[in-house]
Amino acid sequence: HGSMFHRAPGSIGASSYPSRVWPGSRMAGHMGMRRHTVRNLRVMRVDPEKHLLVVKGSVPGPNGGYVLIRKAQV
Repeated sequence: HGSMFHRAPGSIGASSYPSRVWPGSRMAGHMGMRRHTVRNLRVMRVDPEKHLLVVKGSVPGPNGGYVLIRKAQV
């Protein structure tokens, strides 16, 4: 879905004037990797020997990333 030309460079500047690209032009770049909070995930199992915590549901972030677990405020 979506346009094939969304944030594609194409022609990014004008002709002889201004002979440069205006600052603030929309261009490709990295988006994401901000902190996300997921609530009400259920802890299914804790294995202290293997340092393992099994959570039911999806946890955002890359593989091997850090996850902060806090007690739910009821």
